[in-house]
Amino acid sequence: MTQPTPQPPARPSAQPTAQPSFGDGKEATKHDRTMFRLMNDPAGRPVFATTGRRRAVVGAHVALTGATLACTTLLYTLDGAWLISPLAVLLVAWMVATGFLNGGTRGLLELRTRMLDERQLAERDRARAVAHRAATALLAVAAGVLVLAEAAGADGLPGVPAVWVLVYALAATWLMPLWVAGLQARDEPAEESEFGEE
Repeated sequence: MTQPTPQPPARPSAQPTAQPSFGDGKEATKHDRTMFRLMNDPAGRPVFATTGRRRAVVGAHVALTGATLACTTLLYTLDGAWLISPLAVLLVAWMVATGFLNGGTRGLLELRTRMLDERQLAERDRARAVAHRAATALLAVAAGVLVLAEAAGADGLPGVPAVWVLVYALAATWLMPLWVAGLQARDEPAEESEFGEE
C-alpha cells in the first residue's frame, strides 16, 4: 500500500485588514479614520471646486493670518483690552478658513502618512518643496530689509520689537505649505473612499 506524500504545513493566510493603509504600511487607527472622514467630507467640496474659489480661500486665509497677527501685535504693544474682542472674532474666522483649506486639500498636510496614497504623497512632497523655496525667499527679503534698515541707522522696525518679526516669519513658514497645497490642488476623480465605512 502506497503511503501518502507528506504535505508541507499550510501557511497562515494573511487576513486583509478592514482599513488598509497606504503611506507607511501601518494600520489605520480610529483617529486616522475619523480625521480621514472629516477631511474628505463632500459637503465642503463646492467651496473648493474651482481654481478661482481655491485662490479666494487661500487669499482669505493669508489675509486672516495677517490680520490676526497684527491684532495680536497691537494687543501686546498698546495693551488695549478692547482688542480682545476683534482678536477672538479673527481667530474663529481663521480656524474656519483653515478647516476649508484642509478640506479642500483633502487633509494633505493634516493626515498621517498611512492615510495618503502614492499620488497624495507626491503632491504633499511637491507642496512642501515649493513652500520651502517660497519661505526661504520671504525670509531672505525680510533679512535684507532689516539689514538695510540697520545700515541706514534705524533701530529695527518702528514700533515692532524684533521678537514679533520672528513670530511673523514663523507663522509664514508654518502655514506656507498649506497655502501652496491649496493653490496647487486639483479636481480629483470621483471614487469611493476605502475609509468611508467602518
